[in-house]
Amino acid sequence: MTVHLSFLLIITGLTGIHSITTVSEVSVKAGDSVTIPCLYDSKYTNHVKYLCKGSTWSSCSYAVKTNQQNSEKFSISDDKKQRIFTVTIKDLTDKDTDYWCAVEINGGSDVREYFHLSVNRDTPSLYVDHQEITGFKGHTITINCHYHNYGEMKWCRLGSSCMTTSSGSIDGTRVTINANVPNVFTVTMSGLRTESSGWYWCVKGDIQMPVHVTVTEKPATITATGLTPVSPTLKPVNLTPAPTAQGGHPSLSDHLKIFGIRLSVLVLVVMVTLFICFLIKRHSKYMVN
Repeated sequence: MTVHLSFLLIITGLTGIHSITTVSEVSVKAGDSVTIPCLYDSKYTNHVKYLCKGSTWSSCSYAVKTNQQNSEKFSISDDKKQRIFTVTIKDLTDKDTDYWCAVEINGGSDVREYFHLSVNRDTPSLYVDHQEITGFKGHTITINCHYHNYGEMKWCRLGSSCMTTSSGSIDGTRVTINANVPNVFTVTMSGLRTESSGWYWCVKGDIQMPVHVTVTEKPATITATGLTPVSPTLKPVNLTPAPTAQGGHPSLSDHLKIFGIRLSVLVLVVMVTLFICFLIKRHSKYMVN
């Protein structure tokens, strides 16, 4: 009976641990901000999510919760469709090291997952240029993962698989990894689809760095008939002036010459008119005398 109960407790503990998936170790620079994604089980969609600060679960304290207002230091948002809540920690210091992604369980123990932030005064061990990147449907995006540590390099999708080879695919999106430049491995995602949107992370050794990818439709271009989607078979209407007799388009100097001629003619007409008026007035004066 005791063995059976212990076994159940172990299974329950393991289930709780895997109810949330997040990073384990992230290297950041002091003074910067970082956003951490936390994937949760579908059964927790309508539960309150929160970030707990502390090295141990028993002693950690609330930092921010989805049912409370964000603070200047911490913010949280919950994407229930993707089942991911994200926490952002700003103005990082050497005290911002130990955190837990957690979900409230009414009448039971909250489920949680621990992650550690390694705060550096100098360059982080693994970092990206931007944590948020946007690409167009059908196009390609590139993420540069800068590193100063050792270990295997990977490109992973949150809640899905990782890629360690130079080329392959993740959830139907083509991925290539290029490590020809020292201390940088470049991830290229091509043939982007709407389903390619989501959270990924660079991995080098034991350190990860989350990156959020958003895939959108390519913006339309403005033509003479209004907004028209870009198409290889449709060309925008030419709105430039018609060609001159010499086969070119009027230049700025040509326009200035035309303006100068018109102004000269106008001045001449005004002068002639004033002169005629002067003569008529003078002739009238002599007739009176």
